[in-house]
Amino acid sequence: MKKTQLVFVPAPGFGHLVSAVQLAKMVLERNDSFLITMLAINNPFYGSISKNSESLASIHTEIRFIKIPETIPAPPPEALAVSPASAYTSYINDHKTLVKDTIVNQVMAHNPAPIASVVVDMFCTAFIDVAKELGVPSHVFYTSDAAFLAMTLYLSDRQDKGEPKFSPTDPDYIIPCFSNPVPYRVMSLLHTDVEYETFANHGRKFKDSNGIIVNTFSEAESHAVSALLARDDIPPIFNVGPLIDHKGKSLSGSDAVKRDEILKWLDDQPEKSVVFLCFGSGGGFDEAQLKEIAIGLERSGHRFLWSIRLKPSKGMLQASFFDNYGEILPQGFLERTKNVGMLCGWAPQVEILAHKAVGAFVSHCGWNSTLETLWYAVPIITWPLYAEQHMNAFQLVKDLGLAVELTLDFRRDCPTDFVKAEVITKAVKTMMEQGGELRNKAEETSEMAKKAVVEGGSSYVAFGNLIDQWLGSEP
Repeated sequence: MKKTQLVFVPAPGFGHLVSAVQLAKMVLERNDSFLITMLAINNPFYGSISKNSESLASIHTEIRFIKIPETIPAPPPEALAVSPASAYTSYINDHKTLVKDTIVNQVMAHNPAPIASVVVDMFCTAFIDVAKELGVPSHVFYTSDAAFLAMTLYLSDRQDKGEPKFSPTDPDYIIPCFSNPVPYRVMSLLHTDVEYETFANHGRKFKDSNGIIVNTFSEAESHAVSALLARDDIPPIFNVGPLIDHKGKSLSGSDAVKRDEILKWLDDQPEKSVVFLCFGSGGGFDEAQLKEIAIGLERSGHRFLWSIRLKPSKGMLQASFFDNYGEILPQGFLERTKNVGMLCGWAPQVEILAHKAVGAFVSHCGWNSTLETLWYAVPIITWPLYAEQHMNAFQLVKDLGLAVELTLDFRRDCPTDFVKAEVITKAVKTMMEQGGELRNKAEETSEMAKKAVVEGGSSYVAFGNLIDQWLGSEP
């Protein structure tokens, strides 16, 4: 069969890279005539991406990985603190020439097979222009949800019409992609002019691509998907999710030992009795908030597994592991909860969510984590921290009815934001003791997710249409 090339350019960051690899794997499972190259941009905010890309390359030998030269300086910590999305986007944009040169000299020169598309991350819209300059199509891989995609397009509409930016004194907003009015407080990502403009600019650039691939399934976000389909000014939308790596990363040494300890502990707990707390790679808290979480968990009386981290240091995005729990958490907490709770650093999240002992997930509501918990029918307790997580949490609680609200507007990097122990206790007890309806809805959504990706399902069909477009067989 004639070979065709795809070039993926994920945004720097392990979560974006893993999602891109998962999409690439799914493409090859559906049609092995593609040659896929993954361009890895260094991420100075999390430390070098080199180790992660090398690890993935050793596992996924069917994908060719190329590291983009690490010659672009990171933005200063002050810029990242004030406007993270803008600083992140600017850093990516500065790689435009490097990405173009790499495609020309290491992809096109390496193999004469035609490039069906340059598949760029939602933050990598500058490379849509690179594809145009090279005379090849481009597709956006949107690693967040359909609602936030529609929101990003809505921002570009507002800006093009000269409408004002959001203001704290405004009434709740009527936005087509949400079925409930949206309060200003859950749009913290867009509170500054520069961040608002950054996402509006991305939304505008999406329209220049040949298609937008979204890691969601239409049944989960029917209202947002309908809002997107109602537009006639955007390229085709392909909802192909949920894309989930159910196997997780290969572990050895102490990481494998720790995973086995966690799963053994879960094996010893009653079914659906454990509250799992995990907040993603950037999900950490200061010492005062960690103490308060501990108090809230203990007072709830429920079993818990807590992946615990300190908030990132200035200029970084990755939260810090630590193991001196007794020096930070309330005196006597470890002893009093030793029979009902377990603390860990890194956690094998997918394996934990798949475990029958887990009854609820206190989550930052990052989209990858949300898809994983929907797949495994674990109801969510919302604690968003940054980025679009607050809008994800709002949709889960208000529009989809799939979560209990612990908070919708906590900002990790705002020193005045603090969640009290009684709020944590109430949310946990509400879910664990009165969450029957949410559990039923989680089960229904899980079934929809699993049907979406098998033959005849909505995402399966969308994936086929995407491949047809790449192969030039779509009208």
